Amino acid sequence: MASLPTNPLQIILQQTGQVTSYFAPSSRYYPIAVTSLTSADGAVINYVRRRFVPRAGQYQLLQLHTVTEGQRLDNITNQYIGDPTMFWQLCDANNVLDPAELTVTIGRQIRITLPQGIKTSSNGNNNNNGQ
Repeated sequence: MASLPTNPLQIILQQTGQVTSYFAPSSRYYPIAVTSLTSADGAVINYVRRRFVPRAGQYQLLQLHTVTEGQRLDNITNQYIGDPTMFWQLCDANNVLDPAELTVTIGRQIRITLPQGIKTSSNGNNNNNGQ
């Protein structure tokens, strides 16, 4: 059974309706609730609720990127998103759990998409090969 937050600041923020998160807004875990449970010996254990990875089809495709020799996912992510720590967005958009999987095969096409839930009026199928 989940218990109420015990951190006084968390309690105050919850009462104001403000979003409270232990994670940075750029984190994949930002919108996920942190909850706690009390073990039999009375210890309080905080944990992050399960994150369900969206289906890749829910993302609007902007273009495809073809992996070349020596490319790293953080550099690819920075090139398209502007923040290398957002690599997880590319993983989600490509149905990949292991980030290394995206760059291990030279010639692999990586889907570059808008963030989940963002749509544009265009069809998004540019299929440009931004290397």
